[in-house]
Amino acid sequence: MRVVFAGTPEFAVPALQALIDADNRVVAVYTQPDRPAGRGRKLQASPVKQTALRAGIPVEQPPHFKDPEALARLAEYQPDLMVVAAYGLLLPQTLLDIPRFGCINIHASLLPRWRGAAPIQRALLAGDAQTGISLMQMEAGLDTGPVLRTQACAIEASDTAQSLHDRLAAIGADVLLQGIEDLQQGRFQAKPQDEALATYAKKLTKAEAEIDWTESAIQLDRRVRAYNPWPVAYTTCQGHTVRLWESAVQDQSAASPVSPGLVLAESAQGIDVATGASILRIMRLQWAGSKALSAAEFLAGRSLLGQRLGQP
Repeated sequence: MRVVFAGTPEFAVPALQALIDADNRVVAVYTQPDRPAGRGRKLQASPVKQTALRAGIPVEQPPHFKDPEALARLAEYQPDLMVVAAYGLLLPQTLLDIPRFGCINIHASLLPRWRGAAPIQRALLAGDAQTGISLMQMEAGLDTGPVLRTQACAIEASDTAQSLHDRLAAIGADVLLQGIEDLQQGRFQAKPQDEALATYAKKLTKAEAEIDWTESAIQLDRRVRAYNPWPVAYTTCQGHTVRLWESAVQDQSAASPVSPGLVLAESAQGIDVATGASILRIMRLQWAGSKALSAAEFLAGRSLLGQRLGQP
């Protein structure tokens, strides 16, 4: 079977590598154009492109598919199937119709929950107990196509967006291979999504990562974990931005005795801050212009005791 793969970030790499290792005939890889990155702003190839080049697979990088020539180029590969994983470009129906068996997408949620751009982070923010991978037959709507396979994944109390991302990427590769085997064996059965259960995972913004200390410690801890590694939860102190990389809820049943944002205690274990409900312990943080430090490392050079975080 002739497979075209379309993906861009690290999330898509395990799926592509699984296809290669399983001796599937990947005839081309589509990925987004190289982007400036790093301090020197030099053009950098996507993780998927780097993986494809190492495997000797032709790489295509159209900026969009509005040009008929881009569609004609895809058709030249005569794909039986197109596999999509975090590609980042809109795929028109004219493209979806090119492969013999259509296009399938690896989506990082249990559809129809968390359709959209940021399913991992929205699941963490909502306090979901589990998420997972959905292998979906693509159609013109946003993540609305029928589901071919799913695999659930528990969300641990300590999970960050990064740790959950890595686990789901590995699961996605396994589910993809199972789905392709289903296709080859004639077991491809798609189940329509229940529109009544659909929720939308809107794209993340830097602005939403600012901490509002009147929220509960439980919700703030979810924010810290969901925004790690991007955009990173932050607050202000003495006019400086402080990024929060790791936290924990202290005594969920306790009400905060003082105004939200007040630093109540400091120790090597963490910096305890009053919130709208109970106390949030900051265990890893980053002062503006410095690197991220554990609470113990940070307190060796600076005290925040008695300071009110979140003040201009």
